[in-house]
Amino acid sequence: MLRPWKITLGRIDPALRTPLYLQIVHAIIHEIERGRLPPGAFLPSSRELATILDVNRKTVVLAYEDLISQGWLLSEGTRGTVVAALSTEMRKPPPRPSMPSATTAPEYRFRAPPERSLALSPGKGVKLDEGAPDGRLFPADILSRAYRTAVQRASRDNRLQYRDPRGSPRLREAVATMLRGERGLAVTADDICITRGSQNGIYLAARTLLQPGDTVLVEALTYEPAVAAFTDLGANVVSVGLDENGADVEAIERACRKHRVRAIFLTPHHQFPTTVALRPERRLRVLELARQFGFAVIEDDYDHEFHFESQPLLPMASYAPGRVIYVGSLSKLLLPALRVGYIAAPSAFIEAVAHGVSLTDGMGNTLTEDAAADLIVEGELRRHARRVTQVYAKRRTAFDQALAATFGGAIDYRVPDGGLAFWLRFADPALLDRIEAGAPAHGLSLATSASFATTEDAPRGLRLGFASLTEAEAVRALTSLAAAGGIPVAGSSVGERDTLVPSAS
Repeated sequence: MLRPWKITLGRIDPALRTPLYLQIVHAIIHEIERGRLPPGAFLPSSRELATILDVNRKTVVLAYEDLISQGWLLSEGTRGTVVAALSTEMRKPPPRPSMPSATTAPEYRFRAPPERSLALSPGKGVKLDEGAPDGRLFPADILSRAYRTAVQRASRDNRLQYRDPRGSPRLREAVATMLRGERGLAVTADDICITRGSQNGIYLAARTLLQPGDTVLVEALTYEPAVAAFTDLGANVVSVGLDENGADVEAIERACRKHRVRAIFLTPHHQFPTTVALRPERRLRVLELARQFGFAVIEDDYDHEFHFESQPLLPMASYAPGRVIYVGSLSKLLLPALRVGYIAAPSAFIEAVAHGVSLTDGMGNTLTEDAAADLIVEGELRRHARRVTQVYAKRRTAFDQALAATFGGAIDYRVPDGGLAFWLRFADPALLDRIEAGAPAHGLSLATSASFATTEDAPRGLRLGFASLTEAEAVRALTSLAAAGGIPVAGSSVGERDTLVPSAS
């Protein structure tokens, strides 16, 4: 005699992404938790339930097997399948349906992200970034060849295993050689740790330096993800002013006398976001304060390679290696997607950083790092830098002309000597408000002025990258940006798409 089946499992929908057998599993568990399927209750045979649900019998068999293995059901042989006796705790009615969905809420505490995402918003449309390179300019065949060589070499040398958390020895040596020859840093491979880009390097350096409650100094306008990293580590972030010559060293000294400063974060080559360079006399004064008060300088040299008017100043790390933690990246020079950065610091500090890597990353990406090393050693990195610098110089000039033609006197800016972005200031704050509010409706996403400020009274402005857009793309984007602010723009002639300068040997 067939036992009557009085329980409704709800709709089993083949259109859902969740496999049918898992939908059945969750539906039966939900009925058990609600008490509608008590211990000892018999379930229909797999054939009968398949007919009721209009699914393949194998789907039901798979669901039953899963539920039996989890302990929700028991197989009574020829008698059938029954609900197992469960503890009272397992039988508590759930506060929500058990069926997985896109709106499932976690039932545990966690650290929620900030209301506003870091830096560039992820909206659709054209991204006016903060100074990214144009990944289209790096020859794909050269990158493919570097990866192929890295894979073959690693396989031949049995280096496809877990390895040194400091990174690929080949890349560490290549980076050390580059920093010695081009930036004046007295480093060896032992003083280098490879990271997943500069942001990862900033976080690892800060994690190694800071204890909760330690004070970190940052400029009134700075790189928001760095501030977020310091805050995440429990640091007390204190803002100091800056002007057209960089960080206010008098304010730094006052802060040191008021707080126990553990570190200061600076972007002295091209200050982020304003693009100004920290003057030599101020650099020396910061380093003297670091010696006097015993804090570290975290020097983020994120775009050292790109300069158009004159030779760049040497990094602060080149003449005070014991006081400076130097963070750099190959991402802007090669491809952001490669995620290759580095920390240069005394070897004792690098060993401590490597411990942090072993906790969070285990090890890096041997193949990507070896491919990047080949690009450096074979000279491809330097050749690419020469080519794209010419392209970016043209784009910088065109961007300047497009800004002037589109915005006129509504904005104030200085053409940057180097780097890949402009810093725009607005005489009318209401215009900036309209642009930030209206950009998404005009198909644009950009980092708002609030993302750069570390105090409520910090100067407001927009940092707009020019390198990742062709001249035609830049004109269209700036025209849309002006329209978002309510500025009427006359018909603009759009230039021809620029092309990569031929390779120089």
